[in-house]
Amino acid sequence: MFLVVPTPQAVADLVSTLVYQHIKAKPAAVLGLATGGTMEPIYAALVAKLQQQPLPLEKLTTFNLDEYVGLSAAHPQSYHYFMQQHLFAPLGLAPSQVHLPDGNCRNSAEECQAYSEQIAAAGGLDLQLLGIGSNGHIGFNEPGTPFDCNTHEIELTAQTRQDNLRFFADAAEVPTHAITMGICEIMAAREVILVATGQRKADIIAQLYASGVDEQLPASVLKQHRNLKVIIDEDAAALLPTHLQQAG
Repeated sequence: MFLVVPTPQAVADLVSTLVYQHIKAKPAAVLGLATGGTMEPIYAALVAKLQQQPLPLEKLTTFNLDEYVGLSAAHPQSYHYFMQQHLFAPLGLAPSQVHLPDGNCRNSAEECQAYSEQIAAAGGLDLQLLGIGSNGHIGFNEPGTPFDCNTHEIELTAQTRQDNLRFFADAAEVPTHAITMGICEIMAAREVILVATGQRKADIIAQLYASGVDEQLPASVLKQHRNLKVIIDEDAAALLPTHLQQAG
């Protein structure tokens, strides 16, 4: 389940290759996408591959994991903005091909229900990319989130807000809530790739390796997934058992 490669760039090269191969095998694939610093080099590598060896992308559909409540799509720290900058615009994807929750919606319950219905109408996710939060969250499914949930609004923990403070000018600007794809929808994906890089992810990766399946560590539910890859660099693997720490 755990695949260790030497560096963050090696992670990006491997994961982008896996995504490229998935699109090549199924041009009408439905991709579940994540945001954050870990994903930036992955998307850069994927864009480079698709520019060097183009594939037809007209039938591709994407669904993002989450979006902050209260940020417009044009806000520089919104996930709409991130995806447009790092993937959608470089690949020339049409607005009809990409889906993210609306963080500025008037009724979050209706927005969450609609998002779940859109995922279901697309046939579910073929491949889901995931990062992992320092408290084990996937998407913004924080510790204690029921494993049987679909898309929902959630209050972000103090730890998550502190982790995300680096993206904002001050603590008051960090959103307190987000809309996130639910664990049911993540687990229904036909393939899941969880990615982690850097020393700051070593502790949570070690916890994930050692834990049982527990709602207090949301990522642990992935141990029940039928087709999971956990791809990490040597720094993120530093606290794993010795035989797992070196690149394979």
